[in-house]
Amino acid sequence: MGSPDEKSAGLESQSPVLSSHPSEEKDDTYDVYKENRGIQYTPEEAKSVLRKIDIRLLPILVTLYMLQYLDKNSINFASVYGLQKGTNLEGQDYAWLGSIFYFGYLVAQYPAGYAMQRLPIGKFLGCVTILWGTILLTTPACKNFAGIATNRFLLGFTEATINPGFVLIMSSWYTSSEQPLRLETYYCTNGIATMFGGLMGYAIGHINTGLQRWMYVFIIFGSISLVAGVLTVIFLPDLPSTAKFLTERERAIAVDRVVANRQGVKNRHFKSYQVKQAFLDPKTWLLFIMAIGAQVPNSALTSFTSIIVQTFGFDTLGTQYLQIPGGAVQFLALLTGGFVCSHFATKFHVRSAAMIFANSVCIIGAGLLVGLPSSNKWGRLVALWLCYFQGLGFSMSLTIISSNIAGYTKKQVTGGMLFIAYSVGNIIGPQTFKDSEKPGYKSAYIAMLIGYTIKLVSITILYIYMWLENKRRDRLAAERGGADSAYVDDAVENGMLDQTELDNLGFRYVL
Repeated sequence: MGSPDEKSAGLESQSPVLSSHPSEEKDDTYDVYKENRGIQYTPEEAKSVLRKIDIRLLPILVTLYMLQYLDKNSINFASVYGLQKGTNLEGQDYAWLGSIFYFGYLVAQYPAGYAMQRLPIGKFLGCVTILWGTILLTTPACKNFAGIATNRFLLGFTEATINPGFVLIMSSWYTSSEQPLRLETYYCTNGIATMFGGLMGYAIGHINTGLQRWMYVFIIFGSISLVAGVLTVIFLPDLPSTAKFLTERERAIAVDRVVANRQGVKNRHFKSYQVKQAFLDPKTWLLFIMAIGAQVPNSALTSFTSIIVQTFGFDTLGTQYLQIPGGAVQFLALLTGGFVCSHFATKFHVRSAAMIFANSVCIIGAGLLVGLPSSNKWGRLVALWLCYFQGLGFSMSLTIISSNIAGYTKKQVTGGMLFIAYSVGNIIGPQTFKDSEKPGYKSAYIAMLIGYTIKLVSITILYIYMWLENKRRDRLAAERGGADSAYVDDAVENGMLDQTELDNLGFRYVL
């Protein structure tokens, strides 16, 4: 790698000069990186370390992600078993429960982001999981709208840590090419959760004694989350440089693998100039608009699914098991998309292509929901299942943050903005299901079509922007001259010194 003087030569930068490298500029794993700079290891060793990381991390991420999806959508499964009557809901009250969850999610974003930057992320996520499991267990005690609305707000506030936390974990442990498959491995549990929840809801429908049926949904899901939180505190590691399940050499290899992303691993120091960069970066606002468009339709696939299927003309038990094919579509789309995006990462701009394809399928599904007559219940059901492709498009957008945003504070702020938009979309979505329009819900289906269209336009503009910027940086590198290896080494060093992708001209966007 080049010396500090070589590193800065010829590079344009908006950030402070990095000549003395004060501690707040250094990555939390910087000492391990410097001590083992140029470490030699075989591809087999790298694969062995990756395998150990997968075995330790992925089961925990898969379990937590499935549980948070089940838990936030528990009202969907309980809605056909007397939830509204048991909690004395009227009119738009049920729709507001879907929105209020995301008010909590929205409020939590920046406090949670700051906490995850300052605290050990594994322990933090485990403790939060224990909290939300406890909150879910108290839901059967709610007897009115005020009580269950407060419960939903607190559930959203605690669950808000999972998505941004997992994005940070992806960038801390995996190379850019490895991230799509790993992210989709845990994200595809949305589909498993939909299938599992449908089966669980079907089983609960056969309970004829004891508590009211809707209460069992929260008791079962909350108990599982509580246990999972305790296990997460014990087993989820914080950083590759401190992971006890790896040997000292394996920790060095784990860090060396990730520094190739040119964005470091973690920096716990908050930097105000990176906040300004995040708010002035057009990528932030394109992701913001995309997330709102993506999430307005989301309530149709979560808290309102049972009700929608019931309006198509299926009986109560049918509303549960007919959600299973939608979950299967989501599961297969996510896992297949993750595999393709990881294994063909260098062949073409596969991530952007996957997002555009998935969203186009969603537009077809939403268009059919708007256009098909109410008598065509099976056609409308298939159209609803097609909309489950939306998870692939949105989850791939998360890899834009994990792979294409550098500077730890900037990554946190950009992620926070995306999930604020995610919350806003999910707040708006349930309100499009107007009680006065049931069972047709025409406004909701039109809103879905508009949301998917906005998302497609945003994704396409973002892709073009990043592609053009890569071309511009390639031209600058060619004009600068010098050895390619030195240029890459400079980019890696800048990443470990917490430079943003805007400052580090050796950074390239993954398309």
